[in-house]
Amino acid sequence: MTNHVKKVAVVSTGTVSIRPEHVETNGTPLLWWLTTSRSWTAPRPINVYVIEHERGLVLFDTGQDRRSVTDPGYFPGGVVGHNYRRLARFDIPKTATLTEQLKAVGYDIADVRVAILSHLHQDHIGGLSELPRTARVMTSAVELASVSKRFAVVNGLMRDHILIPGLDWVPITPQPVGDRSIAPFASAHDVMGDGSLLLLPTPGHTAGSMSLLMRSNGLPPMLFVGDLTYDADLLAADRVPCVGNRSGLHETTRAVNELVARHPGMPVLAAHDPAAATRLSAALAEAGVQR
Repeated sequence: MTNHVKKVAVVSTGTVSIRPEHVETNGTPLLWWLTTSRSWTAPRPINVYVIEHERGLVLFDTGQDRRSVTDPGYFPGGVVGHNYRRLARFDIPKTATLTEQLKAVGYDIADVRVAILSHLHQDHIGGLSELPRTARVMTSAVELASVSKRFAVVNGLMRDHILIPGLDWVPITPQPVGDRSIAPFASAHDVMGDGSLLLLPTPGHTAGSMSLLMRSNGLPPMLFVGDLTYDADLLAADRVPCVGNRSGLHETTRAVNELVARHPGMPVLAAHDPAAATRLSAALAEAGVQR
């Protein structure tokens, strides 16, 4: 494995507060706690992972759109819109757009070559409208197909903010690979064709959710997991969120934990884990990498 990846960073397009039951299930059905809960978590980051590959800039997720807090018409109306507001509260300053956050760590959004979406919920697709039209946008074929289903918006998929004209969508279907180092996963998609960035099927939060395994000489291996968990310590204990398919979340969580056990010290980096930035910094420091 050569050093195809030069740097890894994390930026955050604002913060989100969610319900405690969202973070970890207590057995209460989603519709019940969504309707009755009066509690919010402390603000959590909306992470975008920035990978400087030798062939261009790669993003894992694109964060939340600032228009969601400035445009009254951004969300659907009626009962569906009410449920969106019950599910999450956002704080997105002017400087928290994807473009500005990339600039803050020394990158131009025009240099984004690939944007990978772990799944298509609002706080992962928010930067799509800012991407250059030369960028390839990757998500699972299962996830992309779900956008066109009749009740997609009820399931958190806002078609008009996803299927933006001019985007170069690349639907991904992981294929069987003979790479024992990624066991128990048997299928993957090689993003850049060099083995450094492998997309793994990790359903549970949504049927088409994917995670990204990064491997490159000079850097520790890393696993970016989207919303499979909201806290890597909970994931390590097989404690799962309440949004998604519970049995699927447990099955995927156990597979991820088995993969991590094969790569001691590999950080698991989630989209809304308050400790994710610290985990990334610690892993780089342990490997002697200067940020």
